[in-house]
Amino acid sequence: MHTIEEYQRIINQRIRELDIVKAPHELYEPIKYTIELGGKRLRPTLCLLAAEMFGATIEDALSSAIAIEIFHNFTLIHDDIMDQAPIRRGKMSVYRKWNENIAILSGDAMMAMAYQYLLKNNPDRLYPIIETFNKFAIEVCEGQQFDMNFESENNLLLSDYIHMIRLKTSVLIAGSLKIGAIIGGAQEEDIQNLYAFGENIGIAFQLKDDYLDVFSNQQKFGKQTGGDILTNKKTFLLLKAYELADLASKKELDTCFAPDGNLEPGDKIERVKAVYRKLKVKDETEKEMYKYYRLALTFLDKIQLPSSHKTEITKLADNLMIRDV
Repeated sequence: MHTIEEYQRIINQRIRELDIVKAPHELYEPIKYTIELGGKRLRPTLCLLAAEMFGATIEDALSSAIAIEIFHNFTLIHDDIMDQAPIRRGKMSVYRKWNENIAILSGDAMMAMAYQYLLKNNPDRLYPIIETFNKFAIEVCEGQQFDMNFESENNLLLSDYIHMIRLKTSVLIAGSLKIGAIIGGAQEEDIQNLYAFGENIGIAFQLKDDYLDVFSNQQKFGKQTGGDILTNKKTFLLLKAYELADLASKKELDTCFAPDGNLEPGDKIERVKAVYRKLKVKDETEKEMYKYYRLALTFLDKIQLPSSHKTEITKLADNLMIRDV
């Protein structure tokens, strides 16, 4: 088994070797820019890790890992347009650096490129790999639509939000693991337990992102701090705050998140954070994160492999919980 850091180095090296410099320049340059922005390479790492857990080689799974990373970055390009997010990984998002039409078209090309890499798999494994990929690709779109629907809904439950992030974020994490396990020839029960691990660690991962959006250093986080607050985004923190709020706190939140509000951005962020601190929303978010983290580990324990084969995936799960970026 390789370490997480070794998987990341292998993926980054392969990405640097991708032949993306083609004509027309306006189509391919944003793709190259996006892919080379970096990031944790979490999803392709999980694919390689799962494949090796069950006895495959890195080379067996590398094309699928690259396909998954290309797909993930395609979703980020389109998400940034829909969210009007100006910053991605500390740099200008694609639609801001070029324009929205170019960003849409480059993203579409990346989706096709992802399938090109998936097709390099062993034909004997190709159908379940494509089936898994298609399933999470559709579910990610469902999650994004729910996320956009939530912008105009005022009576959301926390369970609605968890369902949305399961689709938007965690199924891609779970699917990356499943594809790796399929390549490794895992038994169906182990595949399902690994998928359940991925779903739950993915929910914990997104809750951590919600947390970091409010309580992190912008330079380290790579995105605008308080961006979710400024865009009136429904997050776990906001929904939990409304759940816990007394009348004064609810009135303050209503004022800060009024559609026609005219608060200065910095003032809005600080006022909302003050309510969060008063209601101990930070602590509540951490409790919810660790609930899903612990649930994820119960599924990992059920997988019929020696504990030595689970060392790196356990380490990765731990790192997701303690990260500050």
